[in-house]
Amino acid sequence: MSYKIETESFLNDLDKVVKARHQVAGSLSRMAETLKEAESEGESTSGGLGLDRDIEDINIASNNFRKGVFRLLVLGDMKRGKSTFLNALIGENLLPSDVNPCTAVLTVLRYGPEKQVTVYFNNGKDPETLDFTAFKQRYTIDPAEAKKLEQEKKEAFPGVDYAVVEYPLALLEKGIEIVDSPGLNDTEARNELSLGYINNCHAILFVLRASQPCTLGERRYLENYIKGRGLSVFFLINAWDQIREGLLDPDDEEELKEAEDKVRRVFKANLSEYCQVDGMDIYDERVFEVSAIKALRRRLKNPSATLEGTGFREFMGALNTFLTQERAIAEMRQARTLARQTSTRVTEAIERRIPLLEQDVNELKRRISSVEPEFVKLTNIRDQFKEEIRNTRDYQAKAIADYFRSYVLNLGNTFETDFLRYQPALNLFDFLNAGKREAFNAALQQGFEQYINDKLSAWGREAEQKIDAAFSQLSRSAAQYGASYTQVTDKITEKLTGQKVQTPASNTPEDNSPGWAKWAMGLVSLTGGNFAGFAMAGAGFDWKNILLNYFTVIGISGIIGTVTGVFLGPIGIALLGLGVGVFQADQARQELVKAAKKELIKYLPQVANEQWTPIYEGVKECFDAYDREVSLRVNDDIEARKAELDNLLKQKESHEINRDTELKRLKQLQGDVLSEWQSVESVYESLLVP
Repeated sequence: MSYKIETESFLNDLDKVVKARHQVAGSLSRMAETLKEAESEGESTSGGLGLDRDIEDINIASNNFRKGVFRLLVLGDMKRGKSTFLNALIGENLLPSDVNPCTAVLTVLRYGPEKQVTVYFNNGKDPETLDFTAFKQRYTIDPAEAKKLEQEKKEAFPGVDYAVVEYPLALLEKGIEIVDSPGLNDTEARNELSLGYINNCHAILFVLRASQPCTLGERRYLENYIKGRGLSVFFLINAWDQIREGLLDPDDEEELKEAEDKVRRVFKANLSEYCQVDGMDIYDERVFEVSAIKALRRRLKNPSATLEGTGFREFMGALNTFLTQERAIAEMRQARTLARQTSTRVTEAIERRIPLLEQDVNELKRRISSVEPEFVKLTNIRDQFKEEIRNTRDYQAKAIADYFRSYVLNLGNTFETDFLRYQPALNLFDFLNAGKREAFNAALQQGFEQYINDKLSAWGREAEQKIDAAFSQLSRSAAQYGASYTQVTDKITEKLTGQKVQTPASNTPEDNSPGWAKWAMGLVSLTGGNFAGFAMAGAGFDWKNILLNYFTVIGISGIIGTVTGVFLGPIGIALLGLGVGVFQADQARQELVKAAKKELIKYLPQVANEQWTPIYEGVKECFDAYDREVSLRVNDDIEARKAELDNLLKQKESHEINRDTELKRLKQLQGDVLSEWQSVESVYESLLVP
C-alpha cells in the first residue's frame, strides 16, 4: 500500500469530520436564529418563551464547531528528531531539522493560504511577520548554545511568546493544528507553558529516541506533568533503525532481535503506566517505533512512496482512529446533547403555552399565582446546591493548603534518602579545587532544584486528584439536584395546564435534567480547552486552567529561590571543613546531604507559611468559579420560566391573541427546532459508522 493511499484515507476521514463540524455548526446556527426570530415575533403575539440563555449557548457552540481543530502538542527533548518527525508527518521539509528552533520558540503550525511566519511577543511589541528563511535565521540557535541556555535556566528569546507558522498543507487544511513545544526543562516559564498547552490539546505526541531510552529528564517530565492527568499520549520512539547501525554486525538478525527486544523492555517498563485507559492496556495503540529521517527522505523523493518499515503507517492509522472516531464522536455527543436539550426546552415551553392561550386574564393570573410555591422550591434547590458547593470549597481549600504545609514540613524527614538521586557525582577534590568549585556548585544547585520541582509536582498531582474527586462528587450531586428540579418544573407545568406531564420511558436521567444541571454534570462544554484531559465528568468545567492561571505552577521558582538563595554557602563551609585529608567519597556524600538537610529544614516553615494562602485562594477560586456559573445558569432558568408566564400575561392584558394563528406559529417553531436537532442526530449517527 502506498503512503499516498494511507494519507488519502487519513485526509478523507479528517474531511468527513470537518464536514460534520460544519453541518453541526450550521444546524445549531439555524436553530439559534429560529429561536431569536420566534422570541422577536412573540413580542407582538403571545409573548416570548424565555429562550435567551438557550440562544446564547447554541451560538457559542456553533462558533466553536465552525472553528474546530484537532490540536496536537509535540513534546520531546533536544536532539530527539522532533522537527524531522513533524516534517515526515506533514510531508515537507518545513521545519529545520538540523537544529530545532522550537527548543527556544514555541511554534504553532496551522493552515494558511500563504506561507508565512508571525512572531508574537510578550513585551508589548507588535507581532512581526517574516518569511521562512528569515525566521530560521533569526530564531534558530546552535544545539550547544541551546543546551547551555537550558542548563543556565535561561531562554534564548525571552521577549518572544510564540510563533505561528501558516502553510497551505492539506493536513492542516483538514483541521489539524500542531503545537511544537520547546525542549523539556524545569524553568517556571516552561512549566507554565507546558501545563497550559497540555491542558488544551486533543493529544500529545511525545518523541523519544531509541538510542537513549527514557532518560532521567524524560522520566521526570512524564512523572511531573503527564502522570495521573488522564491525558491521551502517543509515544514515538524515533531513530529505531539506528539500533541496527549500532551493532558490531548489522547483518546479524539474531543480534538485532536481541538488541531491539532489550530496548523494547526498557520503554515498556517506563511507558506502560501512561497507556492505561479504564483498566485496559492500550500500549500497542500508543507506542510506535519509527524512523522519521527514513520516512522524510522517502516522502521528499516520492510523495506516493510506501512508508512500510518506518512505523509511520501504524502510527498514522492509530492517530486517525483516535481523532476521527474517538475524539470526533465525543465532540459530536456534546452537540447532540445541547441540540436535544434545546428542542426539549422549546417543546415543553410550547406545551405550557398552548393550553394557556384559551384562559382569560383572571384565570391566567390565578394559575400563575398557584405556582409561586414551586418557584420558591426551585430557589431552595439552587441554594442547597450552592451551599454544598461552598462547603466543598471551604473544606477542599483548607485541606489542600494544610496538606501542602504538612507535605513541605515533612520533606526533611525523608531528605537524606530522596536526595541521593539528585546530588552530583561527588569528587571532593573538584570542590576543594577553586577552579572547579563553580561547576560543582552549579551541578549541586541544579540537583536541588530538580529535587524541589519533583517533590512539588508530586504534591500537585495528588492535590489535583483530590480536587478532581471533589468535582466528580459535585457532578453526581448536580444530577440529584437536577432530578429534584425537574420534578418541581413538571409540577409547575401540571398546575398551569391541568395536564399530567408524561416522561418517555426511553429517557435517561440525563435526558430529564435541566440545562444548568447538564452543564454542572459536565455533559455540555462551551469552552475550547482541556481536550486531552478530563474536566469533571466530561468537559463542562475546566478548573485546571483556573488553578494554573491563579497561582502559576504553585510558585515553584519562588520556593526554589527562597531556599537555594542561601543554600550553597553553608554547604560549602561544611565541605571545606572536611579538609584535604578526607578520601572517602561516602563520608563526603554523607556530609553533603547532612549540610543540605540542615539548610533545607531552616526554610521549610517559611515556604509552608508563605504558600499556604495562595494555594488556599487558588483552590477556592476553582469552586467559586463553578459556583458563579451554576448560580447564573439556575437563575437564568428560573427567570426564563417566570418571563415565559409574565410575557403571556402582559400580551393578554394588552390585546386579544388570535389562538389559531399563534397555535400555527408555535407548532411551526417546534417543528423547525426538532428538524435541526434531528439533523445533528443524523450527523452524530453517521460518525458512529466507520
